[in-house]
Amino acid sequence: MANRNRTPEAQTAHMSGLNKQEQFAIAAVARRFSATLEKGRDPSRPCIIVAKKRIAIEIAALKPRGARQTNVARPHLRFDRVVLRLMERLQNAFAKTVPDGTTVLLTVTAPIRLASKTTVALEDKIQTVLQRDSPLPDAKETIHGNRIHIRILRGLSASAPKMIGFVHNLDSDPLLLLNMSQELLDLAGSAAISRAAPQTGDRWLVVLSDRGISCLEAYRYIYSHLRMPAIFKKILIVFSDGQVEGLTK
Repeated sequence: MANRNRTPEAQTAHMSGLNKQEQFAIAAVARRFSATLEKGRDPSRPCIIVAKKRIAIEIAALKPRGARQTNVARPHLRFDRVVLRLMERLQNAFAKTVPDGTTVLLTVTAPIRLASKTTVALEDKIQTVLQRDSPLPDAKETIHGNRIHIRILRGLSASAPKMIGFVHNLDSDPLLLLNMSQELLDLAGSAAISRAAPQTGDRWLVVLSDRGISCLEAYRYIYSHLRMPAIFKKILIVFSDGQVEGLTK
C-alpha cells in the first residue's frame, strides 16, 4: 500500500534502469492514467498498473531534427476536398515508382487554385528530384502560386511510406513539418521498436518529444501514414511540458 501513496516522480526515482528522460515520460503517463508503477524483471522496461491491469511500457525518444522549438505555433494543415484529391493522385502516382526504403516528403502552401495543373507540375518536379544520384538540400519552388518543399529520405525500412504530403497555411513552417516527419520515420524504423521482444499482456509504446502540444495534430497525421508494430495496444506521445496524448484519436 505504501507504493500507492507515492507520487509517480517518487516511484520513478527508484528505477535505476531509467534515465531522466525516461523517468519524466513514465511519470507523466502514470499521472495521465492515475496509474501506479511496478518495476518489472528488466529495470529498463517498467510496468504500470491501470485499473488493476498490468501494462508493460516501452519508451522511445524522438531524435530531434532542426532547432529545438517547444512553443512554436500550431501547424495549420488543410484537409478540404481539393487537398484530399491532390494528395490521392500523388500517392497513386508514386506508389510503384518510388523505391522501397525511400520516402518523399512534400509541403504545399494553401490555397490550391489550379489543382489539376498543380498536381501535374508536382509529379514532374518530384520525379526530377527523385532521379538525382546524390543527396541535395530540400528542393524549393513556387508552382502556380503555391510554395513547395520536397525532401527525399533514403535508406529507410522497406515498410516506410512512399510519400507523406502536407498542404498548410502560409503561417505554418514547412521545415517543422519535414523535420517532424523525419523524426517519426526514424522511430518507426528503429531496431529498438521493430525488434521489441514479445511479452504477455498489454503493452504500450510511449514516445517522448521535445516539442510542444501544438504539434499534436501534425504528429497524428504523420503517424497515420506509418506502419507500427501491432504488438502495442496503445501508442502515446509525451511532450516537453508533460502533456500526454494518443497518436491516434
